[in-house]
Amino acid sequence: MVNKVMSATPVGYSGELIEVEGDSNRGLPGFQIVGMGNKMIDEAKERVRSAINNSCLSFPDKKITINLAPADLHKDGTHFDLPIALSVLILSNQLLQQDVQSKLFVGELALDGSIRPVHGIIHMVEVAKEHGIPTVVLPVANLPQATLIKGVELVGVKNLKELFLYLKGELKLDSNSADQSLEKSRPNKNPVMLDHIYGQEQAKRALTIAMAGRHNILISGPPGVGKTMLAKAAVNLLPPMSNEEKLSVTKMHSVTGEIKETIHERPFRSPHHSSSMVSIIGGGSRPKPGDISLANLGVLFMDEMPEYPRSVLEALRQPLEDKVITVSRTNYKVQYPADFMLIATMNPCPCGYLGDPDKECVCSQTQILAYQKRISGPLLDRIDLVVSVSKVPNKDLHAKVSSSNIQHEQALTDITLSIKQQRRRFDDCSTYNSSLSSHDVTNTLAISDKAKLLLQAASDKLNLSARSYFKVLKVAQTIADMEASPTIGGGHVSEALQYRMK
Repeated sequence: MVNKVMSATPVGYSGELIEVEGDSNRGLPGFQIVGMGNKMIDEAKERVRSAINNSCLSFPDKKITINLAPADLHKDGTHFDLPIALSVLILSNQLLQQDVQSKLFVGELALDGSIRPVHGIIHMVEVAKEHGIPTVVLPVANLPQATLIKGVELVGVKNLKELFLYLKGELKLDSNSADQSLEKSRPNKNPVMLDHIYGQEQAKRALTIAMAGRHNILISGPPGVGKTMLAKAAVNLLPPMSNEEKLSVTKMHSVTGEIKETIHERPFRSPHHSSSMVSIIGGGSRPKPGDISLANLGVLFMDEMPEYPRSVLEALRQPLEDKVITVSRTNYKVQYPADFMLIATMNPCPCGYLGDPDKECVCSQTQILAYQKRISGPLLDRIDLVVSVSKVPNKDLHAKVSSSNIQHEQALTDITLSIKQQRRRFDDCSTYNSSLSSHDVTNTLAISDKAKLLLQAASDKLNLSARSYFKVLKVAQTIADMEASPTIGGGHVSEALQYRMK
């Protein structure tokens, strides 16, 4: 008789239900796994054999065939070890088919029979819920993430022997069907506050606006004036995540195996400019998420943006607009979310001192133009705010920094007020001003007549594109939200326009 043990596998940002079918026939003893599995799955044969023997169970001397269905789906990972082992135990009559009914199994086996945590556990628990499977048996170490999914009974197991006794009804394991507490204080891992940065008042204001509406921002200026410190201060300006956002962020990092716990803080990714396109954008022979997806609902920081390869920068254009990235291969494609906020910095020229009143620029005009053209017009058009910073006079560097962090606390107050206004307007905790479409801007935002006339005159004079026109309105709305203004006024549009005139 052919037996079936249910399992699942992550596929992109979702998952697929996998039937682990087992069959035994007459013939020389053997163990074969079919169903388009990679080398990790082929090596499961040795892990399963050793785990069964070292758990005081017996591995049958039969010709065993395991099929991972559907057979036309590429599969990888070690999470099939546990269901394969159970299928072998059913074939040898040590377990019965009804022992594994209405359950989904995932887990990696060690040679001694212990069960190790696996990647993408949230995807697999979601698959069980979608297909009406009431119980998921999984490694104990994966429970913290798995409990984010409601409506599924979770049974954490430590080793194969313990699971065997549980399935035979000889051992009772505590099930965890309660939701993990999501309310945790956010530890301050980065002490940089806005008050720690000397001068740069306009840049601080622009950064506050950007954080309040999740707008992309580019900070340009000579080296050593505080551009990177502004980005580091942004870590402490990130608003707390809702429970839905925590689930989404944890789910994304779960598939990479980077983190086994629940994530309570917004991600802040800072890839080096020497990073490959695959590591930043995502992809590979077995497509995996890149930094833009791992920064989903958080911040992607690109220090010295023109130093990144042109191909990487141009690849950002589509996810900046669509908030998703699709990686296509010959036989299939996967899609990952990429709803990140971009914070970028750059020097005005290769030497960094163009326009500096104290130090002369040594770059030629050709070098300056070539350097600045590394950021293309279409990419620059997708950045909401562009702000220039200049050198702070040395005499101002001796001023004492206030220990009360007045500027930082005021920025947090403005950001919180703006987010409350946005959530009230959109009736959604995941929609921000920056994510509005042109249709939403026209039909949702209240704009005064004076603001309309001012923006119309400015767009004609500055030759703004349609995208830039609507970005100015979205930034102006964020500024209005920070003041709790019911409409966008002329002053809000004027301030938003200055960030498009750099």
